Order: sequence, then structure tokens, then C-alpha cells
Amino acid sequence: MPRTREPGRTVSSRLLEILFAFRADHPDLSLADLVRITGIPHATVRRLALELVDVGALERREDGRFTVGLRLWQLGTLAPLTESLRTLAQPFMEDLHSALHQHVQLAVLEGHEAVIIERLSAPHAPALVSRVGGRLPLHCSGVGKVLLSHGGPELIESVLSGGLHRHTSRTVVDPAELRNEIAACRRTGTAAVRGELTGEADSVAARIVDGHGRVVAALSVVLRAGSVNHQAALAAVLASGFGISRQLGWRPGIRVREG
Repeated sequence: MPRTREPGRTVSSRLLEILFAFRADHPDLSLADLVRITGIPHATVRRLALELVDVGALERREDGRFTVGLRLWQLGTLAPLTESLRTLAQPFMEDLHSALHQHVQLAVLEGHEAVIIERLSAPHAPALVSRVGGRLPLHCSGVGKVLLSHGGPELIESVLSGGLHRHTSRTVVDPAELRNEIAACRRTGTAAVRGELTGEADSVAARIVDGHGRVVAALSVVLRAGSVNHQAALAAVLASGFGISRQLGWRPGIRVREG
């Protein structure tokens, strides 16, 4: 549904609305799509989108649809947290991928979702619902539960009270049950999800901690249900999470912080 039109929005805020309309699950958009998503009038969207094309922030295909431009992508690669995390995590992710032959993904928290910043895919592993740059729900994905558990009381209460969407028959939507899972995840730094987001896929995940004790990311392996022993996979993911955390300056004596 269109967002409510807000009179008096600045030009810069409208430009950002247009840019943020692009997501991993809809990377190319028509003018009509942009109008629907942003709630900005058609004439204004057209003018601003063409200005973004002129400076290379967007590209316009022959069919008239818009995609993110090369200059905007280059700007995104400069984000210090995600780029350093991806670089440090890459060898550990490659080792996991080689050992388990399953999807391996790295995610960070943004708002009420987990954003995948890196992924290694396996050809015979289960199909994934998202890709690099895509978003996963916090309450029913492995990386999501890890990030939610360490996101602080305000985030936890907001997610639990906001209505938990049931993706499959196994999705945990009871706030009390999920609260128990969150408490266990905080103690262990790990999460295991069985068919909660898609019926054919399980996930095991571990936290990644920086030198200040902050949980800055989560690492997971997505498994075809019943294909790999969860405990064996979890041990490997946990070891890799420790390795990445040490690269970020974490040491066993540093207490893990919430929020």
C-alpha cells in the first residue's frame, strides 16, 4: 500500500524514498511501482527518478524500468561495518561451505529485520527465500533469532508485541515460547530453527561479537531438513563465529553486551 503522503517533505527526503524503494526482492521498478511504494505523485517521481538516472544513482532499462545504478552500488561498498565484516568473515565462511556443502550466510540487524550482507550458496541445498541484500524476519530465521536475542529489551518487546507472522506450521508465534528461545540464545549465543521460515529448510546460527562485546552480526548455515546433524553443524558454525569475533577484537574475557 502507498505510504501516507506527507506535505512539506523536502526534495532530499523524496529522493531517499525513491532510492529506498528498491529491495532485494524487487530490484527493478517501474514508475508506477515507485509511485505506489513511495506515495509521491507520479510527475514528481518521474522528475526525480530521471535526475537520479542523470547522476548515475539509478539506471533506466530499455523497457523503462529502473534499477540501482553503478555509482550508488559503489557508494554502498564503502560502508565500513559491512565491508570489514565481509572481508574478515570470508575465509571462515568458505571453510564452512567446503565442510558442510550447505548455504552459508552472514547477516546484520537493521530495524526489525536481518539483512544478508554475504552468502555462499550450495547447488544441491534447499532454495533460499532471500539473497545478498535481502531481509529475513527476526522471529523465525536462524540469524534473525540471534540478532533479536541480543538486540536489547526495546527491540524484543517491539517484535513480540507487533504480531508474529506464521510462515509455516512450525513457525513459533507464541510470544512466551519465543521469549524462552530468546533467553536460551542469549546464554549460548546460538539458535536452531527447524522449518519455521520454509518447510524444507533448517538453520543453525551463531553470534559474532566485536572487541567491545557488542553482537554485530550473525552467521548461519541453512540445511536441507534432515540432511545434516544439527549438533555437528552448530559446532562448526559456533567455531567459525568465534574465529570471526576474534578477528574483530573479541576475547573470552570480554562480556557480551545486549543492545
